Amino acid sequence: MPVISERLGKILYGLLFVAVLPAFLVAWAFFSGQNVHLPIIGTFEFGASVALIGATVIAAGVMALRIHGDGLPMSPYPPKHFVVKGIYRYVPHPIYVGFSILCFGASIAAQSASGLWLVSPIVILGCVALVEGFEKHDLVKRFGSSLPKPLIHIPSDDDNPPAMWDRISVFILVFLPWLILYEAVRTLGVPNDGFCVFLPFENKLPVWEWTEAIYASAYVLVLAVPIVAGSRRALRKFSVGGWIGTAVTILIFLTIPIVATPRPFVPGGFLGEILMFERTKDTAAAAFPSFHVLWTLFAARVFASRFPSLRQLWWIWAALISAGCITTGMHAMADVLAAIVVYFLVTRLRSVWDFIHSSSEKLSNSWKEWRLGPVRVINHGMFAGIGTFIGVTIVGWLIGPAHVASVLIVAVLGLVISALWAQFIEGSPKLLRPYGYYGGVVGVIVGAFIATLLGTNVWLLLASFCVAGPWIQSFGRLRCLIQGCCHGHEARPEIGIRYTHPRSRVCRLSNLSGVPIHPTPVYSILWNVVIAFVVTRLWFVHAPFGLIAGMYLILGGLGRFVEEAYRGEPQTPIVGGLRLYQWIALLSVVVGAVSTALPVTGTPVAPQFSWESLIAGLGFGLFTWFALGVDFPDSKRRFARLV
Repeated sequence: MPVISERLGKILYGLLFVAVLPAFLVAWAFFSGQNVHLPIIGTFEFGASVALIGATVIAAGVMALRIHGDGLPMSPYPPKHFVVKGIYRYVPHPIYVGFSILCFGASIAAQSASGLWLVSPIVILGCVALVEGFEKHDLVKRFGSSLPKPLIHIPSDDDNPPAMWDRISVFILVFLPWLILYEAVRTLGVPNDGFCVFLPFENKLPVWEWTEAIYASAYVLVLAVPIVAGSRRALRKFSVGGWIGTAVTILIFLTIPIVATPRPFVPGGFLGEILMFERTKDTAAAAFPSFHVLWTLFAARVFASRFPSLRQLWWIWAALISAGCITTGMHAMADVLAAIVVYFLVTRLRSVWDFIHSSSEKLSNSWKEWRLGPVRVINHGMFAGIGTFIGVTIVGWLIGPAHVASVLIVAVLGLVISALWAQFIEGSPKLLRPYGYYGGVVGVIVGAFIATLLGTNVWLLLASFCVAGPWIQSFGRLRCLIQGCCHGHEARPEIGIRYTHPRSRVCRLSNLSGVPIHPTPVYSILWNVVIAFVVTRLWFVHAPFGLIAGMYLILGGLGRFVEEAYRGEPQTPIVGGLRLYQWIALLSVVVGAVSTALPVTGTPVAPQFSWESLIAGLGFGLFTWFALGVDFPDSKRRFARLV
């Protein structure tokens, strides 16, 4: 009987990923096409070729697991051996890589804008979430933490000279993704609402053609970094900086519509012709911050470490490149300064994290409470109050003062059902009053439908609350830090924060007092900032309401899936190898995908400041503060206590 059960399980699992998932993605791309109006690129022949490459990579991965791992790519029925042969000698997750390539190729072949710009990028994020939220931890559990690296990898953090594959890996893992993302931004074109940051006097500056010789030197010397770097540590810093710098800058390109149209000039020589040709391959939409400056600064750091006697020369070169961005008319001063700021933050990530780490640890142990007769006031409630004040005010401004009553209905239902969720889904003693995030999501949806009785468009409410949602949740996570809920499991000391306050749930319920644990509320806040940028931009480009709501659910679900893998709350049940909220996060992604494909009518309008919205936000903020920060510790009534 167990053999039959396992065989049936394998068949169903195989059908899920070989038939059901591809069919879902195809249907998603087809139906969401009505809501995604972006450029279509390439030809059928090109797309089919890319898809064939992806399929070949998938087949190679499956064969390697079957031959060398004695198994199939099935998480519930994993291979018996860790595979380092075949295509796994080169890349760690070839099936996911191949599937991502296949999705892009199929989208191009089908000339599907939605498949190219929506479905395929989400597939990549989904693969990353699956690895980070499950497979990485499962591999360590089964085979240990000292797993061999594939040939294509980020160089190690040591002073040994880079090997050939260390150098090749930088071209594949750092430069190639940057090129693809940059070309994607260029393909999207200049946004209609883009604004220029050239100062008035900058528009009058002349274009010095001869400085193109300095400006263009960046292409050669940046590409030479992997070849010239003298240590793996230097190459690793360059790679990690390139990754993070690319991610931050591309996010800014896509969400903040700053453009820099090059200053006009008439070519007067060879260098002028080169400069003019370069402009045809560039875009005004990918200027703030300047990648030219950012890559040059990363490269200068490597060259300065490789040739210390010429250290000053390399930084002078970087300064000349930065100046050349202005003298060639390619960038505004603001573009250059923004790149310097990004470089400063990226190269000091350790200091930035140390600040975040120490601040969150202090906040985590800052529990304070005051007794006023039978009433107890706890300090963490103010963060929930601030979050809902900001959120309700944002929603009110987005949809207008005429809908303030509807906004309050949705907000109240969100709070009430979040409390009921914590009681019945998570389970809680009758006297306690916890709250659950996903209950809040359900409450907002229920409230939005009820508010239609007042004549407010349900999708207008849902989309606007999704724009405000990341800020509400971020402030709520600050409350989590103090209360000790949503906490992580054990972590390395340089990452983990220590709880010592006896009131914290970490110390009372988890036996982790004084133990470094993952600051999962901080992880949530950081990811919610990214979500906020994305959904806010979608609102201001007048994207369909269903697309805004769907992207919030998708991105929130993917982030929560990963976050849950680092959580350590003892009350969360494990179902089928995943934590309960990982399953709910996956459901969130599916519901979000469906939302982006619905034929929803109506698009966002310009925000309207109103005192009514501000007053409503203040009132609900005070109500939330009371609900989440004030209790009656001596009472025997249900829901009387927060602790």
